[in-house]
Amino acid sequence: MSFRWGIAGFGWVARDHMLPAIAAAGHELVGVADPSPAARIRAEQAGTPAWSGMHDLLQQRPDAIYIATPNHLHLPPVAEAAASGTAILCEKPIAATLDQAEALVSAARGITYGTAFDQRHHPAHRAIRKEVAAGTIGQVTAVRIAYACWVDPAWRPPGQVEASNWRADPQAAGGGAVIDLALHGLDLAEMLVGEPLDRLQITLQRRVHDYPVDDGGMLIGRFASGALLQSHVAYNCPEVLPRRRLEILGDRGMIVALDTMGQSAGGSAELICGRSGTGRSIPFDPGLSPFTAQALAFAAAVSGAAHDFCGERDLRLMRLFTAAHEEARGCL
Repeated sequence: MSFRWGIAGFGWVARDHMLPAIAAAGHELVGVADPSPAARIRAEQAGTPAWSGMHDLLQQRPDAIYIATPNHLHLPPVAEAAASGTAILCEKPIAATLDQAEALVSAARGITYGTAFDQRHHPAHRAIRKEVAAGTIGQVTAVRIAYACWVDPAWRPPGQVEASNWRADPQAAGGGAVIDLALHGLDLAEMLVGEPLDRLQITLQRRVHDYPVDDGGMLIGRFASGALLQSHVAYNCPEVLPRRRLEILGDRGMIVALDTMGQSAGGSAELICGRSGTGRSIPFDPGLSPFTAQALAFAAAVSGAAHDFCGERDLRLMRLFTAAHEEARGCL
């Protein structure tokens, strides 16, 4: 029997990434809830029933709801889905503010809940995690991330000329480039190292784009064991430049992944020996997108399989991030 999804918020990410992922996973989309008439038309053109609110969508009895509304609108559909007992996969960040995130995770207690940190499901990152856990690079000393793109004030989601750039709206998004991009890397780094961050500092940048949020930022942190984190995220990097790189450095070697961070399949991962300097490729499925892998993993979790979705873990990371982010905003 096919796993059945509903989608709340049929914007660019849901349409161009989650919708194909549901199909690739062999699952079924039973409908979409979105207050935007244009979004509902796009859903219906894709062959999916669409309604303005959650009530009608939940009447279809989906196995799970994927929440892809703007950040400040995550809580209402999550609360409604949770009240019906429906499993929830909610886009990151959990919410635009920590108060909203606390309320959201509280509302979702007792059901299967996951924050859509799709990067932890990319097959390259899963393969890298196995190498790190096996001790191939020895003791991890640092994780370094570059994750950047171009989002200017006039940016619109592909194919949605009528949509506003809510990612540059401080109330809707909760910030700019850093809250949008950095949490992916923080969650991924914790997964790869296998332990939580216990310190985090953020420096924000408003360098290129004329909008009221940051267009870049640098994060530095420390894991519980003393390993270090460095992450540069940005909305001010031209897309044609190399802009997605992940490094895990250990005392016996290093792993370098290129173009694995992001919403698409593929990229490359190489393990470099700390003695000889020679490298070897880390094999993974280059055709499996992180969104498809995430959909498969969440369906398995709902069906009772062991999993690593955890709302309380995600909320802990949101608390750490928010404290550093609020301090950084005061200096911007």
